[in-house]
Amino acid sequence: MRLAIIGVTLAALLITGCVAFGADTGYIRARGSPADAGLFVDGKYLGPASRFTVPEKYAVSAGEHEVTLQDPRREKFTAKVTVQPNKTSKIHYKMKKKEPPKGPFGRIRLGGGEPESFISVATGDSGPIYINGDFVGYIDELNNLGTGIQLPAGAYEVKIESQVYGEVTKTVELKANQVVVIPMGKK
Repeated sequence: MRLAIIGVTLAALLITGCVAFGADTGYIRARGSPADAGLFVDGKYLGPASRFTVPEKYAVSAGEHEVTLQDPRREKFTAKVTVQPNKTSKIHYKMKKKEPPKGPFGRIRLGGGEPESFISVATGDSGPIYINGDFVGYIDELNNLGTGIQLPAGAYEVKIESQVYGEVTKTVELKANQVVVIPMGKK
């Protein structure tokens, strides 16, 4: 009998906790162009926007939030969103194209230490990549043969926040027609 009372009490507490969490939580979904723009809520990177469409959504506290979408080839898109408890706020966006950079270009990509690889070093890793403090994409976009980000020759500070390998920071001197591979080591 005593175990039954404890079980009912624990179940009631669990349900109360879930209801309390649900009462203060709403959701955000984003859909637009480009689909893989980086989605930030209140300055925190969540992942590619395409991952927060149907059926996926991101749980946030109810209230007002600043949602920003970033893509290196487009102008930032920012919107204020009021999220209602247990409701989904939908964001539709279309980002304006930026003027393309001028060459000569080099390319930065991620790898396991080899010059070029046909194998992804972090398949599915949607951790952000920042160059000189600006979001430029996510890891799974830049980590195998033929991929990478093309940039004018020059010096760059690269910061990678990998879900698989942790944080990697590196200064890179990029030359024209050169591929610089930033190795992603094991955790």
